[in-house]
Amino acid sequence: MTTAILIPARLDSTRFPNKMLAELNGVPLIRHVYDKCVATGLDTYVVTPDRTIVDAVPRAILVGDADNGTERCMLAIDEHLQYDRYINVQGDMPDITTDIIRAVEAELKNSDVSTAYTQMDFNLRSDPNCVKMIHSRGRAHWFLRASLMYGDHHLGIYGYNRETKAMYSVSRRYIEEDIEKLEQLRWIQNGIKIGVVEVEFDGIEINAPEDLVEWHKRNGK
Repeated sequence: MTTAILIPARLDSTRFPNKMLAELNGVPLIRHVYDKCVATGLDTYVVTPDRTIVDAVPRAILVGDADNGTERCMLAIDEHLQYDRYINVQGDMPDITTDIIRAVEAELKNSDVSTAYTQMDFNLRSDPNCVKMIHSRGRAHWFLRASLMYGDHHLGIYGYNRETKAMYSVSRRYIEEDIEKLEQLRWIQNGIKIGVVEVEFDGIEINAPEDLVEWHKRNGK
């Protein structure tokens, strides 16, 4: 079974425009994420509609416009790639680790789609940039951005195979996906099971300019 990592990225983020090129210790955010993914030993591609991002990394696939990162990855698979399994890592996770990526890959043996979570920091429970996940018995039941006093912190990583990818492409899109701006809800609302694994994660997801400040505090600059 062959596996590739796809990192969807774009410049026109509504919450933090051009954040993929924001510098962390002098290196663009997207390059940090790319290098962490390459360290797994898996083939890694940044998937983007923006030529500026293509120029920022060694290996990228230029795709047309799409509504979300998952759909951008689907375009890349349809037009360029022939792997058995794919790990979709969000481009705002400079602290992603090989252990997290490999855990999500391993869960694909048991699930149509896989993802990861970590225990919720109490200070993040009301943060809409922190995605919360409700789950039980190794399966995700729902994802949301609203304040939640239970559940766990969902990390921006998914695994799926070519067959599951095909299901996503033809699945119905419900209004909750647009309200929450969480494309993974499409799988749940169309009856596709998402297996979950708990991982250790003490890093920062770059959702807003203030996250850059916090990242530099932790990393020496």
